[in-house]
Parts: sequence; structure tokens; C-alpha cells
Amino acid sequence: MLVAQIAGDTFQLPSDVISAALLTIRVVVGVTIAAHGYGKFFLGGKIPGTAGWFDSMGMKPGRLHAYMAASTEVGGGLIFAAGLLTPLAAASIVALMFVATWTVHRHSGFFIVGGGWEYNFILAAMAVAVAVAGPGRYSVDNKLDIIDSLDGWTGLIIAGGIGLGSAIGQLAIFYHPPPAGESDSAD
Repeated sequence: MLVAQIAGDTFQLPSDVISAALLTIRVVVGVTIAAHGYGKFFLGGKIPGTAGWFDSMGMKPGRLHAYMAASTEVGGGLIFAAGLLTPLAAASIVALMFVATWTVHRHSGFFIVGGGWEYNFILAAMAVAVAVAGPGRYSVDNKLDIIDSLDGWTGLIIAGGIGLGSAIGQLAIFYHPPPAGESDSAD
């Protein structure tokens, strides 16, 4: 039970309500991320178009990054939605969103209406929040008794630390942006 106090009154929120809220967040964020990967595989320019876009922004080799991004989005999104290895799934979302923010959105400010990084930030923050809180009762982790021993700090370190570390490593090794004015801007 979550115990809270509002205006001097103490109340308890049942753990099944919290678990339902965590399930909702996991499914919405996870399926959203997976849909982006699906699009890279099967919609629009598919992998060749995505590879060209990655090459144009300086993520080379573009084909490798197209497959890595699409696979991580589909896999990480679906396992996050299911609540399986939740902190690691959250780390994949943090990594994806940090790379997207750095390579595409950072020069456009915060708000998404101007092409900024607001959307990426919200998805990453929601993933980290779930990793800190735990996946809840309605998750594969709970059914398999996988995450029972993790506390919130461990979830934060795994999701945030591994996510940011992976993104920074990927950018350091593979990101070679073209001179200003030569890259395409896309979402």
C-alpha cells in the first residue's frame, strides 16, 4: 500500500491500483517505442531510407544504425510493455531517446512544436520512473519473481546509468556530424 497524506488526512492507495498505473505507463510507452521501430522496418523508406537518413545526420554506417535503432525500438519497447527485465528495457529507451535528442532535436529547443526534445525527454523520464518504481504486479518480472530484490536506486542506476552510458558510447564512436547546413532534419 502507498500511504499518502493530503490536507492532513492519511489514506492508502492499494498496490493493485499502483500496478495498474505502472502497467498503463509501460504499455503506452513501450508500444509507442516499438511502433517507431516497426516503422523503420516496414513503413516509408524502410531500412534503406532510415539508413540514408542516419548517414545524412552523421550516424555512420547508416545501415548498421538503422537496424540497431529499429531492433532496439521493437525489442526494448515490447519487453518494457511486458515488464520483462524492466530496468534494462528502460535503459534501452533512455539510450534511444538520448541519441535521438542529441543527433536530431537538441538545436531546436525544448518544445516539440518547434522540433525540440520534449517528446524524447518525456519517454525517457517515464521509462526511468518505471525502473525506479518497479514494473508492478502485472508484469512478467513479477510473475517470474525476477525484480523482487531491486530497490528504486538500483533501477535508477541501471536505467539511467546504462542508458546514458550506452548512448554516450554510441555517439562517441559513431557520430560524425556533417558541417552545419548539410544534414537533413527529420523525426
